[in-house]
Amino acid sequence: MVFYQQCLGGELLLQTIGSAPLSEKMPEAMKNLILQATLRNNNLVLMGTDMPPRAGLIKGNAVSMTLQCNSEKELVDCYKKLAKGGVAEHPVQTTYWGAHFGALTDKFGNHWLLNYDTPTQNHNSIPNE
Repeated sequence: MVFYQQCLGGELLLQTIGSAPLSEKMPEAMKNLILQATLRNNNLVLMGTDMPPRAGLIKGNAVSMTLQCNSEKELVDCYKKLAKGGVAEHPVQTTYWGAHFGALTDKFGNHWLLNYDTPTQNHNSIPNE
C-alpha cells in the first residue's frame, strides 16, 4: 500500500488486527497484520487487507483494479509509476470508445486498468431541427 501511495498520492491509514475487537480471538503472531489499509486521494478510495481467508491465500488473475483518472496527465503519471518493476501490457492509447486507456501488471502481480474519459468537444448531441 505504501507503493500505491507513492504512485497515486493521498493519505494512507493502516489498522492492525491488534487494534480491532476480533484480536482477542487471534494468535499473537497475527496482531501486527493489517486488517484494513485505506488510501484516500480526492475521490479515490483504495482499500486492502493482508488477512487471508480460512482457505488460505490463492493468488490468481481473477481480479483487475480499475483506476478512473481525472486527466490524461494523471493517467500517464500513474501508469508509469505503477508499471515500474512490473509489466506494461497495454501502453496508454486513445481507444475506439474515445477514452485514454492503458493496462499493466504491477511488481506485486496485481492487474490494473487505467482509464480517462476524454471530454467531448460538442456536448449537444441532438441536431437542430
